[in-house]
Amino acid sequence: MAGMSEIRAVGFIGLGVMGLPICRNIATESGLPVTVFDLDPAPVQRLAEFGVAAAASAAEVAQAADTILLSLPGAEQVTEVADALAEAMVPGQTLVDLGTTPVALTRDLARRFAALGVDYADAPVARTRAAAEAGTLSIQVGAEPEVFQRIEPLLRHAASEVSHCGAVGAGQIVKLMNNMVLFQTVNALAEALAIGRRAGVDGRVLLETMAKGSADSFALRNHGLKHMLPGSFPPRSFPTDYALKDLGYALKLADEMAVRARGAETTRTVLIQSRAAGNQDRYFPALIGVVDKADTGDDGDA
Repeated sequence: MAGMSEIRAVGFIGLGVMGLPICRNIATESGLPVTVFDLDPAPVQRLAEFGVAAAASAAEVAQAADTILLSLPGAEQVTEVADALAEAMVPGQTLVDLGTTPVALTRDLARRFAALGVDYADAPVARTRAAAEAGTLSIQVGAEPEVFQRIEPLLRHAASEVSHCGAVGAGQIVKLMNNMVLFQTVNALAEALAIGRRAGVDGRVLLETMAKGSADSFALRNHGLKHMLPGSFPPRSFPTDYALKDLGYALKLADEMAVRARGAETTRTVLIQSRAAGNQDRYFPALIGVVDKADTGDDGDA
């Protein structure tokens, strides 16, 4: 382990839907200098009023900070940024991945940076965009105990729950299983709404009554009542393409563990059909449009 006892300066790369509010909360709550980089200059400019400094590259972030946080869309972007950082980071620094990344890649990167004397942690975030804005995310961390103890106070500026799940990779495993269950639950809610409404029950009555019973869940109260019921699936929330990415990572892990995840496979088929229907950029509960179509007996291509 690099052994750094405290964080003195923070770097942040990736200022998208989740990254921007996470970075803002860290900048305003931690009292630490924060340097950021994003390919889009707009979010960088929005953070300027909070005292955040702009960098011209990922390497420049590495020169300004001892602890660097990544909030990137997927494996391709994480790999690209990691390649740039590997050329710039030095022993004693720490790299934290806040995104959802394949477990094998996460562990490979941890080994790569360990050889450089750089500590690595996976800390994928859960909950909604609203939670990111409010600083009430749940973060699942995979890291050595000393690394977790060092970064936990920083992460708590963005989250109300920070859980140490085990060694590097454990945070990604927990996050992928969380999302896998969430996507299946949303699909089940879509089926319940489609069946219940066609059978003559008001959709709101159905979901609000289910929320009082054993079917209650975070997905029912948020994805169901707030989005599927009114048919509100805004862009720049968690889109169908992102859901398919995460579910693909989960199914790959299931395959590596020799587990047949049949429910997740079915949900992936529905999400693929939803994407084909034009919902790739819309909030993923838009899959109800596919579920609520008359069944022709054609399950489509998975």
